[in-house]
Amino acid sequence: MSEHGLALAREKMAAAGVSNAAIEVFSHYYRALEAGATGLIPEDTILPLLDPPHLADVDVDEAAARKALGRTALVKLNGGLGTSMGMDRAKSLLPVRDGRTFLDLIVAQVRHAREAYGARLPLILMDSFRTRSDSLTALAAHPGIEVPGLPLDFLQNQEPKLLVDGLTPVEWPRDPSLEWCPPGHGDIYTAILTSGVLEALLEQGFRYAATSNSDNLGAAPSAAIAGWFAASGAPYAAELCRRTAADRKGGHLAIRKSDGRLILRDTAQTPPDEMDFFTDVDRHPYFHTNNLWFDLEALHRALTTRGAVLGLPLIRNVKTVDPTDPSSPEVFQIETAMGAAIEVFEGARAIVVGRDRFLPVKTSNDLLVLRSDAYDVGTDAVPRLAVDAAPLVDLDPRYYKAIAAFDARFPHGAPSLRGATSLTVRGDWTFGAGVVVRGDVVLQDTGAPSRVDDGTVLGG
Repeated sequence: MSEHGLALAREKMAAAGVSNAAIEVFSHYYRALEAGATGLIPEDTILPLLDPPHLADVDVDEAAARKALGRTALVKLNGGLGTSMGMDRAKSLLPVRDGRTFLDLIVAQVRHAREAYGARLPLILMDSFRTRSDSLTALAAHPGIEVPGLPLDFLQNQEPKLLVDGLTPVEWPRDPSLEWCPPGHGDIYTAILTSGVLEALLEQGFRYAATSNSDNLGAAPSAAIAGWFAASGAPYAAELCRRTAADRKGGHLAIRKSDGRLILRDTAQTPPDEMDFFTDVDRHPYFHTNNLWFDLEALHRALTTRGAVLGLPLIRNVKTVDPTDPSSPEVFQIETAMGAAIEVFEGARAIVVGRDRFLPVKTSNDLLVLRSDAYDVGTDAVPRLAVDAAPLVDLDPRYYKAIAAFDARFPHGAPSLRGATSLTVRGDWTFGAGVVVRGDVVLQDTGAPSRVDDGTVLGG
């Protein structure tokens, strides 16, 4: 390996219009990869985080909370296409409730918070090249959502995939777009700086940013958390939730033994023979929600003094250049995690929040529950459970994974799940209108397309 591969990658990025700062960040990680970095965090180098503060136990002054929210901007990660659900546009444009999309509901949440707290509360998306046009078109249907002097979005960077054999940028003439990959959501820090958005926010008097995934409607604007964060004086904070068996694969925070700092560890950073430690919900009892808060002044100082290279831990992902073709060449995708920045900032904090702030939709199983009457959506546009516990849904991925196939099998909307504990569907079932699910229900594969008739009560 030599500087040849890096030189080719830098030339390719420059030709594509990638910013100089982003090229330098990529170069930093390229050299780490070349030096053999894996990004692995062995269990014997960390201590579990066992006693973080809980928001429910924190007394936040109402006036201070209102003031803090007034100096906060809401940044949503909006670069995902929802390809795992068969989509080819921004996942945030997927209808969730009553024809309203994730983005529609996010806008409604922001408007409600502005009115309730008298806050300007900018909404800013971090888009990718593939999500920008459709997302900005969708926001145009919501006049007044923009804050004068601030953009509605900034662009995530892109970087070349590197051949495992030789670390040179891959060439794939049959689909050149597959030669590129995003640098992971850790790119938010580079992108918000190089886009000018960070300085624009500071110039307009904003001090804090609350960041979360656009598919997590639980991460609504929170004056209480803004007040706690401002009072803490911390440069950075992460929201955590208590882990359950369903959260065993989610990243968690830990304390690094060498310096006592909080760090984030994801599955890709765990040695394969130590996954039993990672998935132990008693050993590591809290998971990382990817809802983050950071002090814009502290972030600006860190980025400008480090030349935009925060030095987040590398995540080395091995893929094939064409994800749909396992015979295509193996490539490295160099990524970083947004939440890994917690180790960069001395005095960073974590706080445990209610499960209602973590409602991601990663599969059609999650979507069915959120579309059902198991959730109510209030005037603040925040979904809240209408039952004690969300039902477990497991739909046959052969027929329900892609959103078009999923919608075709629920032409009248989701069945009633308010009285359900679980719903398991095997085979090809189409649901009629007014179907009610109660208790634990399993529909078996009949070997042919089947139908649940209108008004059917399943279980009981």
